[in-house]
Amino acid sequence: MEEGKHVISVRDLTKEFRGTRAVDGVCFDVARGRITGFLGPNGAGKTTTLRMLLGLIRPTEGTATLWGSPYRDLRAPARRVGVGLDGGAFVGGRTGRDHLRCYAPAVGCGPERMARLLSDVGLDAAADRPVAGYSTGMKQRLSLAAALLGDPELLILDEPANGLDPEGMLWLRQFLRAFAASGRTVLLSSHLLGEMEQTIDDVLLMRQGRLLFGGPLSGLLEPDERLEEAFMRLTRAGNGAEG
Repeated sequence: MEEGKHVISVRDLTKEFRGTRAVDGVCFDVARGRITGFLGPNGAGKTTTLRMLLGLIRPTEGTATLWGSPYRDLRAPARRVGVGLDGGAFVGGRTGRDHLRCYAPAVGCGPERMARLLSDVGLDAAADRPVAGYSTGMKQRLSLAAALLGDPELLILDEPANGLDPEGMLWLRQFLRAFAASGRTVLLSSHLLGEMEQTIDDVLLMRQGRLLFGGPLSGLLEPDERLEEAFMRLTRAGNGAEG
């Protein structure tokens, strides 16, 4: 079925590289209208999972679907799913506005929407400057603007908080909250557990290619516990079980 409670469903997803399991039998769902944090340390398998979800690499085993279908089978996928992976790929001499122009034809986005998006992400004053002069945080904002070109129902963002100062982090949190409040959905990966705790509704905790926890953030945290502490608690429990 195309529409339903779950926007994303992942079942037994596994990826091996030269005999090493980067992702090991991962299962989870992402609910509509929620911000789901796909969290864990660098190297946990988050980006590999997102790339399998988007059809950029082929899984060794398992399935990953959006609205019940593989990404490749979606009609007009660029208008349904906005993607920001690896902070975006930029040509240094190209301006921020020209960067958006490169992607706009694929989603039928005109100059007015590009200008509005640049303003929405706080780059209107820098839109005609070369991206080579942008800070890391500005590049993150430009990557987000590119992901929003098609006015998507779902945002998939890989480490969108990297390089953001506290003001930028607050802006991102408020932006994503408003996006989800409109009935749309966000899946974002990050290794910054403390920052994401204030942003997300649901959490997927990854470590060494395996899912430690998947569910509402409120169902994970013990009284007065922080997300980083919960991650360490689950890690200790897993290590004990293995021993």
